[in-house]
Amino acid sequence: MAKDGSTAAADGTTAGSGDIARSLELLWGAGERPSRGPKPGLTLDRIVTAAVAVADAEGLPAVSMRRLSTELGTGTMSLYRYVPGKAELLDLMLDRVLGEPLSAEPDRPAGADGTPGDWRVAIDAMAHTYLDNLRRHPWLLKINQARTVLGPSALRGLELALSALRSMGLRDPELIGVIITVNSFVEGLARTQGDAAEAVAQTGLSDEQFWDSQRPYLERAMLSGAYPMMAGMSEDTFSADFDHFEFGLQRLIAGFEALVRERTAERTTDPETEPTTDRTTDPTAEPTPDLTAEPTPDLTADRT
Repeated sequence: MAKDGSTAAADGTTAGSGDIARSLELLWGAGERPSRGPKPGLTLDRIVTAAVAVADAEGLPAVSMRRLSTELGTGTMSLYRYVPGKAELLDLMLDRVLGEPLSAEPDRPAGADGTPGDWRVAIDAMAHTYLDNLRRHPWLLKINQARTVLGPSALRGLELALSALRSMGLRDPELIGVIITVNSFVEGLARTQGDAAEAVAQTGLSDEQFWDSQRPYLERAMLSGAYPMMAGMSEDTFSADFDHFEFGLQRLIAGFEALVRERTAERTTDPETEPTTDRTTDPTAEPTPDLTAEPTPDLTADRT
């Protein structure tokens, strides 16, 4: 555990392990102001904004209470009157950046007539928005979000996502599964891109230089006959022009479409899921005549 209360895993990810109750109070506005000490010029909002800016520019390790006090021109102890430490600050930072895309979103993602929008469009927008957010804030991938302290932005984002996907007609656990699947796909690709950029920064070698250094060995390996599948691949196989993100996203959407069709077919064939007519039967009411039935002959009629 770090001195600031946060914990760092072996892979470099960070998870807050501070006072959850205090984080929730700060996230939900129940503890924004310190109980004592100077208030003018310093707010919780300014502290979080400064922390996000430092993390964006230099990464999470650069975020410390001492560094923030320098950025804000105040004493370190003044910051502790607003936020207990870095562990709780990480919770606030996470909710802040998750809320950024929501400022441009409507309260209810629907069509112009108020009907639910196309869930395919919603998934596409969800994935692109999340990828853009991860690119703006690459340190997000360094935070372990398996046990996120849920603040207003996190809940509103989930509410909007569920509202946009409700027209899929899936069960609630399946809707959550859709969101997890899309987010996991986006995070995986963003992590790969981030790792590549980090490798360039750490080694000073561009991607082209890195692969060019391996070219003689790879060419000999391809000519050896030991790798026929790879040797037979086209020259553009690893071209940077191929959009792996768009390819994968559209395949995910196609898979969800198959699931929606399956669920729709199940509802059509299962009589228990078919809608029933809401009808109240009055035992004293006259029966409705069947106008399509043949008339019953009167056998007592006078035959003359």
